Amino acid sequence: MKVTTSNPRTLTAALALIVGAASGLAAVVLKWLIATVSGFLTAHVKIADANWLYLVLPAVGILIAGLYVRYVVRDNIYHGVTRVLYAIALKQSRLKPKHTYASLLSSAVTIGFGGSVGAEGPIVFTGAAIGSNLGQMFRLSPQLLMMLVGCGAAAGIAGIFKAPIAGVLFTVEVLMLDLTAGSAIPLIIASVAGATVSYIATGYNVEFFFTQSEHFTARGIPYVITLGVVCGMMSLLFIKTLSMMEGMFGSIRRAWQRYLLGAVMLSVLIFLFPPLYGEGYTGINSLLSGNTEAVFGGSMFYTYRHSTIAIVLFITALAMFKAFATSATNGGGGVGGTFAPSLYVGCMLGFAFAYAVNAYSPFGTELSTKNFALMGMAGVMAGVMHAPLMAIFLTAEMTGGYELFLPLLIVSVTGYATCRMFTPYGIYSARLAQRGELLTHQKDRSVLTLLKMDNVIETDFTTVTPAMSLKDMVDVISHSHRNLYPVIDNDGSLLGVVLLDDIRNIMFRPDLYRKMTVSRFMSTPPARVVLGTSMDKVMNTFDSTGAWNLPVVDERGHYVGFVSKSKIFMSYRQVLKHYSYD
Repeated sequence: MKVTTSNPRTLTAALALIVGAASGLAAVVLKWLIATVSGFLTAHVKIADANWLYLVLPAVGILIAGLYVRYVVRDNIYHGVTRVLYAIALKQSRLKPKHTYASLLSSAVTIGFGGSVGAEGPIVFTGAAIGSNLGQMFRLSPQLLMMLVGCGAAAGIAGIFKAPIAGVLFTVEVLMLDLTAGSAIPLIIASVAGATVSYIATGYNVEFFFTQSEHFTARGIPYVITLGVVCGMMSLLFIKTLSMMEGMFGSIRRAWQRYLLGAVMLSVLIFLFPPLYGEGYTGINSLLSGNTEAVFGGSMFYTYRHSTIAIVLFITALAMFKAFATSATNGGGGVGGTFAPSLYVGCMLGFAFAYAVNAYSPFGTELSTKNFALMGMAGVMAGVMHAPLMAIFLTAEMTGGYELFLPLLIVSVTGYATCRMFTPYGIYSARLAQRGELLTHQKDRSVLTLLKMDNVIETDFTTVTPAMSLKDMVDVISHSHRNLYPVIDNDGSLLGVVLLDDIRNIMFRPDLYRKMTVSRFMSTPPARVVLGTSMDKVMNTFDSTGAWNLPVVDERGHYVGFVSKSKIFMSYRQVLKHYSYD
């Protein structure tokens, strides 16, 4: 049904409230499902011994999830945040109805059985799908539909972490939606609604228990900056590892082979390092409370829990191997995100950094391991997501660590800047950026991304052949409203073009009508555009050649049509107006 109102912003705000509440409820349901499944399966795990059950449960979980996606969902629901970015850029923010629940079920099984991934990617995908489908139900315009997709994603983050500010910043920094007067209010409404539902359903406690027992002083700033650099390098390693592993799994064509490889890798890693089981929030809470002994629980290394070197090596190994466990989970068929893994890696890295400095520094330094574990979470997330503001507020909101706002700011900016030196894109946007399908805060590039070549190709040009005489050419010109004529051969391949200005001086010489053919006065176009080329590259071609019209050919060189600056500029203006909030 199409709904009209004299005040579109009132309707948008009302729908944002509904989307926020629904997405927050979805977050609560997902957390409950994960906790229920995980609690049931690990109820008999022994803390002081190696648990062989860890070799079985993760493999079973990704098998069930993979079969569910393959034979029930029958759609690509992996990499939830990237799918949302793709929908915004290329699908006019349209997601299917089954996307509102498919990720919830598959990720609950994956994580509950021990898959080393996070629930945040799936809940962002779910929230965005809720917003998209509600907007489609009301037949909203593309810009309002995009807004509701952002509202659903923001509410999902706010609900899963109880962090409304981080939810809004997520849509700005990760989904890269512009925060304007028209978009801020709906995003805030949805994010607050999602967090409120989560608070009502699960209580008013923060996501991670943290109490600051040691105050931060200016003497710790050099160590914070150093940690930021380390976090930035770890972020880069995390991104590169996931990309490498994704490429490796993608090169394996048979699904059962991908599953076997992922299952073996994941099960072995979790057996050796049980804290890699599931989201890893238990390990994070343990370190934030200063309890290193709990991190060793359920592993064969439990007897070394009091050794300083063992603590540093074990926790560092957890940070290093988390990316491999995450890749194995998703590559083997599981469904989950990289949000929680980045938090996990940051926490382990920050704790290990402070613990090692305290143990081996010759200056008698006493850093707070809890504080640095918290800072590490912000530093790695800022680098991995390329979202420093979200990392700062998310870390503060989900732990209550607002007193550490200054060091969180320092480590986040330093971590982001360090990682940004080596890679211009975060983990979610890199896949689309490589294909030229990413929307950014740069209006010009975003509009060009939204423009599609199929919509700007002009095909009303009269074609001519190289054997045509000048007289035939003049006859063609007399019946045409164009001053440009593509020259093609019998196979339809583009050979050149005839410009009206180039033959104006011989058009009225009857003595040349039978003597001259098109092959003698046709010219070579300054460049050719291959069908499917991104509009950003097309405009670069226009700039480099100075042309006003360029021929379009397919991969075999067959003539398709022309693109012109005037057509592109007109479409550019329409898209810019179409997707503006204000």
